[in-house]
Amino acid sequence: MMKKKRVIVGLSGGVDSSVAAYLLKEQGYEVIGLFMKNWHDDSVTISNECPWLDDSNDAMLVADKLGIPFQSVDLSKEYKERIVDYMFNEYEKGRTPNPDVLCNREIKFDVFMKIALELGADYVATGHYCKKSTLEKDGKEVYQLIAGADNNKDQSYFLCQLSQEQLAKALFPIGELQKPEVREIAKQQDLITAEKKDSQGLCFIGKVRLPEFLQQQLKPKEGVIVEVPADLDAYKQERPTFHSKEEELQYLSRKIAYTLSSGKVVGKHQGAHYFTKGQRKGLAVGGTVEPLFVIDTDVVENVIYTGQGNQHPGLFKSALFVSNEELHWIREDLKLQDGENMEVLARIRYRQPLEKAMLYKEASGLYVEFQNPQSAITEGQFVAWYLKNELVGSGVIS
Repeated sequence: MMKKKRVIVGLSGGVDSSVAAYLLKEQGYEVIGLFMKNWHDDSVTISNECPWLDDSNDAMLVADKLGIPFQSVDLSKEYKERIVDYMFNEYEKGRTPNPDVLCNREIKFDVFMKIALELGADYVATGHYCKKSTLEKDGKEVYQLIAGADNNKDQSYFLCQLSQEQLAKALFPIGELQKPEVREIAKQQDLITAEKKDSQGLCFIGKVRLPEFLQQQLKPKEGVIVEVPADLDAYKQERPTFHSKEEELQYLSRKIAYTLSSGKVVGKHQGAHYFTKGQRKGLAVGGTVEPLFVIDTDVVENVIYTGQGNQHPGLFKSALFVSNEELHWIREDLKLQDGENMEVLARIRYRQPLEKAMLYKEASGLYVEFQNPQSAITEGQFVAWYLKNELVGSGVIS
């Protein structure tokens, strides 16, 4: 008799991972549920709810119902070092990190995966809405990360930093399902998480409000909010003549250097590092015809530059750059060499519809040029590119 393959499921106390565990058990795997506790500091959770306690309790009840072994692991030390410290560091530099992408790369599919493998697991499974597929190339197995069947919930973007080694050991049991189907299965199986709302907030920290969380570490300091007019000269420049594609890409992905004289002071703020490009809430400046959007932040001078309306020219760019150090290919076999280019579909944030784009690999790094200008391309966030519905690579926007 063949020994059953052992799968360790990251049970988060939500409906998706609960159903993932149920499906694996139905498929004949030996399933073990593991809850990751990533946060201790109760001073930043909202009100007196202690979400990780509720979540770990729900995870335990689900494991009990499914008749699978359950334990929790405390990864708060690794989480603090790899995610939280990194985030503060990025915010201080005026960049906007994506904790969810990092949490998958650094915690779920690294620290957690190592623990699972030490427990004799053949695979690690999560409740992500995405699919994994395998193809054979030059006699080697190559793993593919495919968008989830539910277009509304596809979470492949959050896994854009995974490697071939990590994908080899990963299972995504609900990737073929739609969210309502997942809830239906949980209902039929009488799982306590069937009606539970989807978690908002930082991956695994629970109900933490990001600004408050940041404010505890980054000291507030008052600065000014400048409103930049839509007819600023910098927006009306004539396009120079380019002698190479790289020159053109450098121009298209450039940052406009705003100064106080680019516009008029319209208000005050408590710290430029609390704001991110494209942000509309929290500026508290009234009296404009259209709402103000953040078009840039200067953390050195502590100034926020804004423009009226979501069509302000300061929000749009048609190209971005990723440095070689921050460039990642899931499909290493498709990696571009210097001078090569590739037609792709790309997105710069979760749930953004895929946009047509071209990748250009230069010695300095990779340029992504979009067919249509993109709003609020934000340094520190991830750009991910796809061939049809397969995510093949990603990088940090510089």
